Amino acid sequence: MPLNGPSPMPGDLLEFYRPVYQHWGVYVGRGYVVHLTDQDGFSSLSSAFGAKAVVRKDRIKKVAADCIYRVNNKYDKKRSPYPPGKIVRAAMERVGEILDYSVTSANCEHFVTELRYGDSFSDQVDNAVMAVGVGAGAVAFAGVIAALVFASTRNRRHNQ
Repeated sequence: MPLNGPSPMPGDLLEFYRPVYQHWGVYVGRGYVVHLTDQDGFSSLSSAFGAKAVVRKDRIKKVAADCIYRVNNKYDKKRSPYPPGKIVRAAMERVGEILDYSVTSANCEHFVTELRYGDSFSDQVDNAVMAVGVGAGAVAFAGVIAALVFASTRNRRHNQ
């Protein structure tokens, strides 16, 4: 459970680096994190298949599961966080709830940003949407180029 950076303070957002995505939680003190996850407490991504997730309070060590994690309050530059006590209280009140889960609109990052800032949002989703859009644009561009090359070759053969 390697921590990258400063030790968390109550109310901080924690970002856990998984192989393909990041998992998010709120530090509530004494080595515990509240997060939106599957029944086992490891991943919210696996909840995507069942469209349900549970709010759990787990030890950081369990959630990290040997992955690197860090304090990441990156949105503090754009938004004012609630006071730490309010964040922790709100997080603790949600423990045990079963919530609808959506990768694009109700994931673990949406959950923690709502607790800290009062609004749910996710750069992870925005970045993925942008990457898909760029990828789709590149594929479309390649298709147009291929069609032009094909048409040019066909026209050349026809004119000969």
